[in-house]
Amino acid sequence: MMFNDRSDVSQRLSAQQYITSDEIATVIYLAQSLGKPVLAEGPAGVGKTELAKAWAAALGAPLVRLQCYEGLDEGKALYEWEYAKQMLYTQLLRDTLHNVLGDVNSLAEAANRLAQEEDVFFSENFLLPRPLLRALTSDEPVVLLIDEIDRADVEFEAFLLEVLSDFQVSIPELGTIHAKHQPMVLLTSNNTRELSEALKRRCLYLYVGYPTLDAELDIVRLKVPDLRPELARQAVATVQQLRNMDLRKVPSISETLDWAHALVALNAASIDEETMNNTLTVLLKYEADVQKARRMMGNGGRRGPATR
Repeated sequence: MMFNDRSDVSQRLSAQQYITSDEIATVIYLAQSLGKPVLAEGPAGVGKTELAKAWAAALGAPLVRLQCYEGLDEGKALYEWEYAKQMLYTQLLRDTLHNVLGDVNSLAEAANRLAQEEDVFFSENFLLPRPLLRALTSDEPVVLLIDEIDRADVEFEAFLLEVLSDFQVSIPELGTIHAKHQPMVLLTSNNTRELSEALKRRCLYLYVGYPTLDAELDIVRLKVPDLRPELARQAVATVQQLRNMDLRKVPSISETLDWAHALVALNAASIDEETMNNTLTVLLKYEADVQKARRMMGNGGRRGPATR
């Protein structure tokens, strides 16, 4: 079931507990209307992957995820041949192969005769589809998440251009496979490297940054309803203050939610000195950041952080 308009996008994403902005709703609606992929860039942990999950759930469509990493190649992303299954099939058909090759007089003749039968061994029966091929051959429309494309090599990024331009792939043994249904595609990037202009031209661009205090407070209230309202505001204000510091890694939204869950688990009444010192590592992942935060926010950790 497709989106009717931008308002429908917002409402149905909200029903999946994803708080969206007008810009996000507009880009998702245009992606559907124009049949173009979305490239979502921004810091890690701001909800780019969650957007794909909410998009799929809002449409009642399957989510197919390709997690990118250094060294990812076409074979791992598209398809592989199940050679073990082919070998087992060969063993089971040994007698049949003997009949096929029984009257050959040379190795060359045997090879030629086997070549005539190779369609049996290189068929979809032995094809192991990976995420890209699953998305193209699905019997129903899917949302394809290509997660952290900036971690993949430039060569793999170039391979994606054919998929995202024509929604088809070429398999030498089988020919060109066209998408049964054009998937809705979301690529995410944490900006660890610059992506090519060719890839960006094929996509609608969306920047997902850290939310405002009020928006993040809405997220915390939605995702961690057991956290008392005044403590939720104090926690979000603290995280916003940390993001203004020169830290090696500032807290993401996911870490804000982890901290909120931790405060509930500890039955904290407020973010006092003891609670702050004992839970700061839920938010910060480097000791230097922890020490800097304690110095800047509370005189070495002896005073709790200010709230607003």
